[in-house]
Amino acid sequence: MDLDKLKEVLAGEPKFRLKQAYQAIFTDLIADWRDNTTLPPKLREKLDVECPLELKATLFGSKNSESLKILLELADGGKVESVLLKHADGRRTVCVSAQVGCPLGCKFCATGMLGFKRNLSTDEIVAQVLFFSRYLKRNETEHDRVTNVVFMGMGEPLLNYDSMMEAVRILNSKDAFNIGARRISISTAGIIPGVEKLMREDLQINLAISLHAATDELRSELMPINNKYPLEDLMKVVARFARAKNREVMFEYLLIKGINDRREDALALVDLMRIELFMVNLIRYNPTGVYGPSNSAEIARFKNILSENGINVTQRYSFGQDINAACGQLANKNQ
Repeated sequence: MDLDKLKEVLAGEPKFRLKQAYQAIFTDLIADWRDNTTLPPKLREKLDVECPLELKATLFGSKNSESLKILLELADGGKVESVLLKHADGRRTVCVSAQVGCPLGCKFCATGMLGFKRNLSTDEIVAQVLFFSRYLKRNETEHDRVTNVVFMGMGEPLLNYDSMMEAVRILNSKDAFNIGARRISISTAGIIPGVEKLMREDLQINLAISLHAATDELRSELMPINNKYPLEDLMKVVARFARAKNREVMFEYLLIKGINDRREDALALVDLMRIELFMVNLIRYNPTGVYGPSNSAEIARFKNILSENGINVTQRYSFGQDINAACGQLANKNQ
């Protein structure tokens, strides 16, 4: 799928043709231009040759699974993983990747172990949501649709800022997916210039920070990016973001046994979370072959320390571990 090529082919057509084409792709969810009924037959034939809509992906998980993973094949032969999360309340969240691999090298993340291949294009990001939108239409109910998108897959989205934001605008557009900005979340390991740019955007997008440690010493050990953007600087800019947008910011915290789940770690995290619009989302670490997960008692103790100190804290249920699609597990080894 190449949206720039689509615009190029339709450049000589009446302006409403592009809107009709977007309707066919993002609302009708066609996978072949021959299934369209609004565009002239000759134009459909041309689009079928020059702008094919086929998406090649391998699907992991069953129709009845709470989470599904795809390995999406890219035009250059590269592959990237994306996940659909089916919530009990009816929400359908797609966790998208922004890069092939990741340059940050976080010690607990399987993607980081792969190294960095390249950024994804806008179309390649959008294609991940489009694949699952088509899947839901075919396999669920007629009105089942993607309701939320989180940039929490492979790669660091703020290091692919322009393509990411263009994808966000397509996801949000009434002529495309029409997903509300407040249902789109960007997760970052703490790229300060990217957070500052996001602050200036006119959309009310959610920001999530992959924190995972509350001291510079431990965070730099787990996440080398902390050496470039240390906690004091990061927390200041995130506080500015929260106040400027008047939006709650979520701090994601993987609980890793014996590494960041001690009482002193919880108290250090309390000190960081004194801003009213900050909240903590605790996540049981999903093994990637390096560390082990905290047990239920350790997680409960850690959570209680935060709660007792007035911190807004939740605990995320871990989706997708059975298909290696849970937090930190995305690692396509078929590059």
